Amino acid sequence: MSDPLVLTAVAVAGVLAAYPLARQRLELSLAKHPSLTGHSRMAKRVAALVPGYAYDEAQFFGSDGAPADVQLQRRAGFMRLAHELSNRHPQSVALTKQAREGLSDLQFTGAYRVPFQYSPYLRQHLALGSFVQRTDGVTVTDLDGQTFIDLTGSYGVNVFGHDFYKACIAEGSARVAELGPILGSYHPAVAWNVEQLRAISGLDEVSFHMSGTEAVMQAVRLARYHTRKKYLVRFSGAYHGWWEDVQPGPGNPLPPGRTYTLKEMDADTLRVLKKRKDIACVLVNPLQALHPNKSAPGDSTLVDSGRSANFDKAAYTAWLQQLRQVCSERGIVLIFDEVFLGFRLAAGGAQEYFGVKADMVTYGKTLGGGLPVGVVCGKAELMKRYREERPADLCFARGTFNSHPYVMGAMQVFLERLHSEPVRASYEDIDGRWNRRAALVNQRLEAAGLPVRVANLTSIWTVFYTQPSRYNWMLQFYLRQQGLLLSWVGTGRLIFSHNFSETDFEAVCQRFVAAAQAMQADGWWWHDAQSSNKAIRRGVLREMLRHRWS
Repeated sequence: MSDPLVLTAVAVAGVLAAYPLARQRLELSLAKHPSLTGHSRMAKRVAALVPGYAYDEAQFFGSDGAPADVQLQRRAGFMRLAHELSNRHPQSVALTKQAREGLSDLQFTGAYRVPFQYSPYLRQHLALGSFVQRTDGVTVTDLDGQTFIDLTGSYGVNVFGHDFYKACIAEGSARVAELGPILGSYHPAVAWNVEQLRAISGLDEVSFHMSGTEAVMQAVRLARYHTRKKYLVRFSGAYHGWWEDVQPGPGNPLPPGRTYTLKEMDADTLRVLKKRKDIACVLVNPLQALHPNKSAPGDSTLVDSGRSANFDKAAYTAWLQQLRQVCSERGIVLIFDEVFLGFRLAAGGAQEYFGVKADMVTYGKTLGGGLPVGVVCGKAELMKRYREERPADLCFARGTFNSHPYVMGAMQVFLERLHSEPVRASYEDIDGRWNRRAALVNQRLEAAGLPVRVANLTSIWTVFYTQPSRYNWMLQFYLRQQGLLLSWVGTGRLIFSHNFSETDFEAVCQRFVAAAQAMQADGWWWHDAQSSNKAIRRGVLREMLRHRWS
């Protein structure tokens, strides 16, 4: 027992045994993800230290130390690309510039399409249009009559295709037209929708809200109300709306000290859940199965080629089963946040797809048949908003537009069509169909010698890169040049609707490869044989420190 390491270990064990709070705190620390996404307060402090600065023209094209001839090649390609996009879409670009002055959303998304150092020069020279006028099949047409294949997915709304939702809205509106936008009283569609949602979710009661964020807020409030515990657990990187309790981290306000951000798919987290007595609920966003413990991938953070993704259905199913068991044992409310992913994986959502039941489920996006909605489904004992024995003790929630007749009408049509043969058929072999399509794209990219690959969770894809580079974010603009429309997060998320035919997909495949080839030809993927992602990150850090203290 003279070994100093043994003596130290014994001493530490003794201290922890004597001080259970210290041991509990250590276990909580071990359950946090070892990154800024897992440490919200540290992330907030780091965000406050990041200086704002912008590259000039020389730095924009040569931030990776590329030789002069490569920089000239990039400059020529960039100007050619900017000229083509501007001339092809003049009306769409002009209206976007006009609207940006008064529309804060456009200002934000325009500024954060790419890493902030490159953003000012890019916005000065390369203009994009954000206005469109029609949809047909899998395409979107802008104000200039230019047609894109739509890979935005309308942020998750568009599961079954644009024409599907236009029909839901038109038919639903016609059904409630005689009632109009009356509020407070209910259209009969509400009762029918409730019964359908109870059957789909396997849960007892339903409440309607105006957005997915509202639905998650109410689910958490009800869990805290009924368990009389204050803490919620979210997992590192997961998105559950924009309110403070569930979105701590860089650039966002911190929650009021009632949120634990823990590692997903990790035994340390299960250990914390088994032992703590202050946890009301656990939030799960099944989309994280594609990139556990990582934030939603966006090109604004694509400073190197460190982005990665991989979906292992068996492993994630096993994790959810373990989580379900622990939550049941400890009286913790398990909430599935299916606002984004609901009805994309299966007609019964993630509960059906993974074979795991939740205590509460939130839905939104697509469920409204194309109109905004948020829904909470839950067990009866969790959904009650008052206590019989304490009539002044309420968990009040109500919104002016909850159960709006036009939303309920469109929802009714959506739920009817969910049972139709064409929609049911779209779920058959869903994993196999979309995995084969992703594999085809990867095969063609590899055969062409391009440093780009894709990973997918059925019809939701993310793009990652196989060689170190500071310029991967440029791919989104070459994809647009080829007629593929992405959302403002760029190559971080491609969202297909399920009405893509093999012909439609072949067009996407060809255009994707052509865009990557054009980007490679313009020199953006030049790299020094000695470069690495770690070296790039260190270089960016040194650069930030110089600007921070200069």
